[in-house]
Amino acid sequence: MKLSQFSFELPEELLAEYPSEHRDEARLMVLNRKEQTIEHKQFKDVINYFDEGDVMMLNNTKVFPARMFGNKEKTGARIEVFLLRELNSEHRLWDVLVDPARKIRIGNKLFFGEDESLVAEVIDNTTSRGRTLRFLYDGSYEEFREKLLELGQTPLPKFIKRDLEPEDKERYQTIYAKHEGAVAAPTAGLHFSKHLMKRLEIKGVDFAEMTLHVGLGTFNPVEVEDLSKHKMDSEKIIISEETCDIVNNALTTKKKICAVGTTVMRTVESSVSASHRLNSYTGWTNKFIFPPYDFSIANCMITNFHTPKSTLMMMAAAFAGHDFIMRAYEEAIKEKYKFYTYGDAMLIL
Repeated sequence: MKLSQFSFELPEELLAEYPSEHRDEARLMVLNRKEQTIEHKQFKDVINYFDEGDVMMLNNTKVFPARMFGNKEKTGARIEVFLLRELNSEHRLWDVLVDPARKIRIGNKLFFGEDESLVAEVIDNTTSRGRTLRFLYDGSYEEFREKLLELGQTPLPKFIKRDLEPEDKERYQTIYAKHEGAVAAPTAGLHFSKHLMKRLEIKGVDFAEMTLHVGLGTFNPVEVEDLSKHKMDSEKIIISEETCDIVNNALTTKKKICAVGTTVMRTVESSVSASHRLNSYTGWTNKFIFPPYDFSIANCMITNFHTPKSTLMMMAAAFAGHDFIMRAYEEAIKEKYKFYTYGDAMLIL
């Protein structure tokens, strides 16, 4: 498949600036692959498609406040620093993006907070956009991490042009987020409310949790027409024995196994045995799924509506079928579904 096959015109007003008022009241488009039908529902109606013993696989990563603003020494220029990942806890080294990048050189110091109690020094230009910073802070590692949490902001994606609002801190996090490490939320999971989870539990649906710490690579544009040449950034994943038992048991009993989001799908497809069972694993994945692709574990998936030519849309197309997904997206635009992070959802059966 070629990049140009995932192009479509997305009206700007369909990019969701705000989440739906209640998590489980976003719209839900239901795609049935066998019947090739499309239904329009509300997200909380998802419960009607699952029965006792079915499994929903969830990504329990937690977004940390990765966006910080500092001032450059001497000039006082305001610099945005986006924390990507911790490289070395002992030396407080972080892989970051800086904006505007052209103003930052090795040796520059940045000051954070009104009292300037946190200082960072640029020690390496790792990529054209990335830098390595060493944070200088008088205090223990725990106090240093507290300081980052205090000074950091919820890292809403750049396309959301409005200012941060207090509710974003909670709404840009799934209700089952546990393990801090993501710089972007696994957005399909944002639609689950406590009430809906409880109702699913009462119905006998099992939840299998795993972790993929979402990096910014998820949003990297694909810049090659030949998709096999695109390289994904590596992201940390964790799959426990307990999760494997739940999922593999459902495979044996031929139940529905639903991947809640593209991150879950990438996680499970990164650790499959030769006999198509899920293996426990802690490590990294740079798996890129695009059509055609044979899925081993999930037989249904929940995902949001993605932007044109994105790797996320390509995975949905690999799962639903390219022509069917293009028809669904056409319908979504006609029916004014909201797209992207805070947008509406799709259940592919």
